[in-house]
Amino acid sequence: MDNLSDTLKKLKITAVDKTEDSLEGCLDCLLQALAQNNAETSEKLQGSGILQLFANLLTPQSPCTAKVANVIAEVAKNEFMRLPCVDAGLISPLVQLLNSKDQEVLLQTGRALGNICYDSHEGRSTVDQAGGAQIVIDHLRSLCSVTDPANEKLLTVFCGMLMNYSNENDSLQAQLINMGVIPTLVKLLGIHCQNAALTEMCLVAFGNLAELESSKEQFASTNIAEELVKLFKKQIEHDKREMIFEVLAPLAENDAIKLQLVEAGLVECLLEIVQQKVDSDKEDDIAELKTGSDLMVLLLLGDESMQKLFEGGKGSVFQRVLSWIPSNNHQLQLAGALAIANFARNDGNCIHMVDNGIVEKLMDLLDRHVEDGNVTVQHAALSALRNLAIPVVNKAKMLSAGVTETVLKFLKSEMPPVQFKLLGTLRMLIDAQEAAEQLGKNVKLVERLVEWCEAKDHAGVMGESNRLLSALIRHSKSKDVIKTIVQSGGIKHLVTMATSEHVIMQNEALVALALIAALELGTAEKDLESAKLVQILHRLLADERSAPEIKYNSMVLICALMGSDSLHKEVQDLAFLDVVSKLRSHENKSVAQQASLTEQRLTVES
Repeated sequence: MDNLSDTLKKLKITAVDKTEDSLEGCLDCLLQALAQNNAETSEKLQGSGILQLFANLLTPQSPCTAKVANVIAEVAKNEFMRLPCVDAGLISPLVQLLNSKDQEVLLQTGRALGNICYDSHEGRSTVDQAGGAQIVIDHLRSLCSVTDPANEKLLTVFCGMLMNYSNENDSLQAQLINMGVIPTLVKLLGIHCQNAALTEMCLVAFGNLAELESSKEQFASTNIAEELVKLFKKQIEHDKREMIFEVLAPLAENDAIKLQLVEAGLVECLLEIVQQKVDSDKEDDIAELKTGSDLMVLLLLGDESMQKLFEGGKGSVFQRVLSWIPSNNHQLQLAGALAIANFARNDGNCIHMVDNGIVEKLMDLLDRHVEDGNVTVQHAALSALRNLAIPVVNKAKMLSAGVTETVLKFLKSEMPPVQFKLLGTLRMLIDAQEAAEQLGKNVKLVERLVEWCEAKDHAGVMGESNRLLSALIRHSKSKDVIKTIVQSGGIKHLVTMATSEHVIMQNEALVALALIAALELGTAEKDLESAKLVQILHRLLADERSAPEIKYNSMVLICALMGSDSLHKEVQDLAFLDVVSKLRSHENKSVAQQASLTEQRLTVES
C-alpha cells in the first residue's frame, strides 16, 4: 500500500504534465492494486483527489485513454465510487469517447459507463443528458453482423451498459424502445446465438424491456418468437432455460406474440418438458414443470392461438392437455383444468368438449379434491365447468351428468375463490325450471347462499350469491322455492340487491321480488316490510338516473304489492302517485305505458 501511495503521488504529477510513459506505468500499477484489493485501492484513490484529474486524461488522442477508462470501470464496481465518478465530471468525456474508432477504448469506455450506471440514479441521469444511449445503440446496429470474438466481447459490454442504464427504470426503458433497440437486439440474438455471454446479455435485456407494455408491439414486429424457440430447443441446462422462460412469460401476454410462439413450435417444446419432468422429485425439475405448464396455459389465453391448438378438438396438443387431468401430479391437474377453461371460450368448443366426455373427467378430478383438496385445482376445475355450462345445449347434458351434485360437495368450502366459481357454475346451469326448483328447495344450499350474501369482504362472492338466489326464483317460479328462501332469511338480501350499482343485478332482483309478490306475498310480507322495500322502490322511481328497465320493473312490483294491506298502506303514505304520474311522459314507451297502468291501479286502490 506504501507503493500505492507513491503511485498516486506520481500519478498526480504525470496527470498534469501528461508524460505518457510515466502515466502508463502509474496506471498499470493502479490496475494491479485494484486487482488485488479493489475497495481499499478505490478509497485511497478517492481520498487522493486524482479522480478529478481523470476527466482531462480521457482524450481520444492519448495512447493511455483505454487504461484510464479501465481504471474508472474498476473503481465504479464499488457502489460508493459511482457518485464521486459523476461528481468528478467523468461522464461527459467518457460519452465523447464512444465516438472513438479504437476497439479497446470503446470496450473500456462501455465498461466504465455501464458500471457507473449500475443502480445509480445520478449516473444514469448524467449519461442520459450526455446522449450516451443513442451512440451505443448506433454501435450495436453497425457492428451487429461482425462475428469475430473481439467484436462479440464489445457487443456484450454495450448490451450490459444499456441494461445497467435502464434496469427497473420505465422512462429510460421507454427511451431505448423509442430509439429502436428491440429489433437490433433480436437481430443480435439471431446472429450471435453461439456466443453464450452475448446471448445471456440479450436475454436479460429482453426480460427487462418485455415488462413494458409499449415494448410488446415492437417485439411482435420482429422474429423474436422464432429466435427464442430456436434457442430454447438447444438448451440443456436448467438455468439457461429458466432465463428464456423469464422472457417468454411477459412476451406471451401479447396475443400476436402468443400466436407467433405457437407457430414457432414452442408448445411442442413445453409438452416435451412436461413429459420429461412429470415424475421427477428434483426441485429444478418441479420448478420447470410448473413454469412450462403455466406458460402453456398462458398461450391458450389468446383467441387465435387457442383455436389453432384446439384444431376442432382433434389437435394433438388438446389431446395431450386432456391427459393431464387424470394425472396424479397436482401441477398438471391444475394446468389441465385451466387449459380446458381456456379452450371453453366459445360455444363450438364447449359443445364439442361436453359431447366428448370432458365433464366426467372434470367431475372425477373434483371428487379427488373434496376432502382437504387442493384449492387451486378446485378453483380451476369449477372455472372450466362454469365456462362449459354457458351454451344452452350443454346445460341439460351437464345436469344429467350430475354436475350439480358434484359442485354442491364444495358448499362447505371456506375459500372465497372456490365459493365464487361454485356459485357461477350453479347459476349457469339453472336456466331450466326443474333444476332451479330442485336446487331452490335445497335448504343447505339456500342457507349457505344467505350466509354468503353477507360476505362483505368478498364482493364477488356476495354478488354471485345474490344473483343465484334471484335466479332460483326467476327460473323455478316455484312457491316452494320462495318459501325456502323466506324461511332462510333471503328476502332482505334481494331487496338490498335492488339498490346495486349494477343495472343487471338491480333488474334481476326486481323481477325475483315481483314473482315473490305474485306467488307468495303473504309469506314474504313481513320480511319485505322490514327490508323497507316500498321506500326503496319510491327512491328508484324518483331517481332520474335509474335505467328505464329499473323504473318499469319497480312499477310492476308496486302493483304486485297492493295485495298486502300493510304494504299497500306504505305505498299510499309515500305519495307514489306524484312520482308515477311524471313517468307517463317518459321517453321510453314501455315505461310511459306502465306508468299509466300503475297510476290507474293506485287511483282505484286509494
